[in-house]
Amino acid sequence: MTRTTLFDPLQLGTTALRNRVVMAPMTRARTTQPGDIPNDLMAEYYAQRASAGLIVTEATQISPQGKGYSFTPGIFSADQVAGWRAVTDRIHAVGGKVFLQLWHVGRVSHSVFHHGQPPVAPSAIQPKETQVWIVGEDGVGRMVDCPTPRALTAAEITAIIADFRKGAANAIAAGFDGVEVHGGNGYLVDQFLRGVSNQRTDQYGGSRDNRTRFLVELMTALAEEVGADKVGVRLAPYITFKDMADPDIVPTILHAAEKLDPLGLAYIHLSEADWDDAPSIPDDFRHELRRVFHGKIIVAGGYDKARAEAILASGLADLVAFGRPFVANPDLPQRLARDLPLAQPDGASLFGGNHEGYTDYPAHA
Repeated sequence: MTRTTLFDPLQLGTTALRNRVVMAPMTRARTTQPGDIPNDLMAEYYAQRASAGLIVTEATQISPQGKGYSFTPGIFSADQVAGWRAVTDRIHAVGGKVFLQLWHVGRVSHSVFHHGQPPVAPSAIQPKETQVWIVGEDGVGRMVDCPTPRALTAAEITAIIADFRKGAANAIAAGFDGVEVHGGNGYLVDQFLRGVSNQRTDQYGGSRDNRTRFLVELMTALAEEVGADKVGVRLAPYITFKDMADPDIVPTILHAAEKLDPLGLAYIHLSEADWDDAPSIPDDFRHELRRVFHGKIIVAGGYDKARAEAILASGLADLVAFGRPFVANPDLPQRLARDLPLAQPDGASLFGGNHEGYTDYPAHA
């Protein structure tokens, strides 16, 4: 058998990818204000990195209610859709493919974004040791603690699903090849999945069936709206920051994956912990995910070329996403293919600012 490599093409639903290197979603907070509008600087940034087989954009709020950080983009206004259209045009002009990541942050937010009202969540439980980045009137960004949210009503949950549906339709209108729902890392979908953040007593809380209901209803709506083969979801079974440690989350994620499988989604994107001494995803989980879900699997989290090619060869993943290496290496696929050295990003310029630390990293000579 031929060994699968990072540089083999892949058919992802209706999207043909030239390699299996994915640019992972990374918040960079460079939108035009007011209005959280994607701009020409962002178009340049993504176009520089379009040699990836697939780009998944930074997380993008589906409504004003879904916002939790300053300067993150939206996909609900006409100006935002037009701004994203300029981005996708630049990516497609150089042969790239791109999915928009849709999110609602839930309780990981602050009242400053909601006219003084608290953020919303499955339950009114404040996340401990959880902060969001807010730019003040002085133009300086600061990390601020999240307040206690208020619990969503069932009618509001239905409305949020409708907002996701509209966001997906807007994304396709803006020229995206597909959409990915951010279902991990402590944000709204993840909050519904975990008992530590979801203590509802209605049809959206309690049992695994109920805690996965929001995700399944949401993904069903998006599949109906834009086609299942243009829809993926990011999940984070082993990530516990933002006060999300839950002993039942791993079997809950597998339960959700089995319920999602009949929809025919394009992929599940596993967000893996990438810090020192972080828990690794055991192979038995990966095998079980393969058993219950038959779409493609993307993995992301501290992968280098050797680890990436090893997991592709094992058959436990189909694509590998790289985050921080793409910040300072716009030509990352070429560098990986040729074993060229990787530049290191400037941490001080990750969030907010201008072209410095954003579009001024050169390709390898």
